[in-house]
Amino acid sequence: QVQLVESGGGLVQAGGSLRLSCAASGIIFRFNAMSWYRQAPGKQRELVARISPGGTTNYADSVKGRFTISRDNAKNTGYLQMNSLKPEDTAVYRCKTEKFSVEYWGQGTQVTVSS
Repeated sequence: QVQLVESGGGLVQAGGSLRLSCAASGIIFRFNAMSWYRQAPGKQRELVARISPGGTTNYADSVKGRFTISRDNAKNTGYLQMNSLKPEDTAVYRCKTEKFSVEYWGQGTQVTVSS
């Protein structure tokens, strides 16, 4: 059974940093793409960042240069390092992976950035 568990969210002032973690079980991250999404109240879910099995990364324009997605294969854990946070980054962040076209999602972690 595939399970993804996020952690690391919280309340931070604008300009601060947070690192989100996504611990996986039942699936090997390095063989599958891993993505971070976010959804703010009243807004559509947005793809924030993605890392391919080969390590290629992609980012939403709104977070380029501020967020970094990475993966620790030994720990089977994905990360999203978020720097220079802005109030508009406030959202529930969820990680996702796929295997054989089946999507697996974590439960989400709240990130709140105060101005």
